[in-house]
Amino acid sequence: MSELKDLLQRAEEIRAKYEEANAKNGKEAWRIRDYAMGFVGDVGDLQKLVMAKENLRDIEDVDAKLGHELADCLWAILVISNYYGIDLDKEFESTMNVIEERIVPKATS
Repeated sequence: MSELKDLLQRAEEIRAKYEEANAKNGKEAWRIRDYAMGFVGDVGDLQKLVMAKENLRDIEDVDAKLGHELADCLWAILVISNYYGIDLDKEFESTMNVIEERIVPKATS
């Protein structure tokens, strides 16, 4: 499973399972704003792990935790993009082209 569409499908499967679990436990289903807030929290956790990798913090099992946190962030991005109907394949390519053009402008004749 490495293509973005496969990752998106898996992210949605897990989101649906969270929704089922919350309903079973009498909790309100997360709305998209909740996923966005969760993402912000994950980014904060990611920053702490990057600090640990740079020897600014002491965190045990930092490599495993870093991989986990990056996957958490990716999951949130996939769920949010799917909710809003954003084609991440297309947007990623377009954004990279814009950035590349800024870095290496096309030669003018």
